[in-house]
Amino acid sequence: MKNIIETIGTEIKTVLENVSPEETKELADKLEKADRIFVAGTGRSGLVGKMFAMRMMHSEYPIYVVGETITPSIATNDLLLLISGSGSTGSLKQYGEKAKEIGAQVALVTTNKNSAIGKLSDVTVTIPSATKKRLPQEPATIQPLGSQFDQSAHLLLDAIVVYLLENKPAGQDNTKLNQVHANLE
Repeated sequence: MKNIIETIGTEIKTVLENVSPEETKELADKLEKADRIFVAGTGRSGLVGKMFAMRMMHSEYPIYVVGETITPSIATNDLLLLISGSGSTGSLKQYGEKAKEIGAQVALVTTNKNSAIGKLSDVTVTIPSATKKRLPQEPATIQPLGSQFDQSAHLLLDAIVVYLLENKPAGQDNTKLNQVHANLE
């Protein structure tokens, strides 16, 4: 078991070392400037998006998860963040097209910046990881399906939250963050 844990840790470390700091900073800047942020993904990528939305809410950013009953309509000056390993998930592509039609910006976290969603996005962060398709250019992994991408996306988005908090006046004040944390538990 120890070897499996260490191997997964090494895989994720290697993947994240190969993510472009410039792309990541560009996404952080777009998130910072957006009037509101909307996030969407399907399956495990959708769960990663929800974790990111929670952290951004704790950090007092106006953020919504697409598909939730309390999510308002997107508007100009908003940002839609899509998380898709392939960059070609049909429903997410439709969300991106609709957002662009309205005048919102679109961001994508993916393994394939040249994908259908990548081509319509204003900013793309490429995570060079394995997906469920196991394409020849993808790194090796001992993990099933798209686990390597989902884990890397989670940690990358958490890093963006840390970056954004470092640039806020209150910074990473845990007491302040905890005041926004759910208390109906």
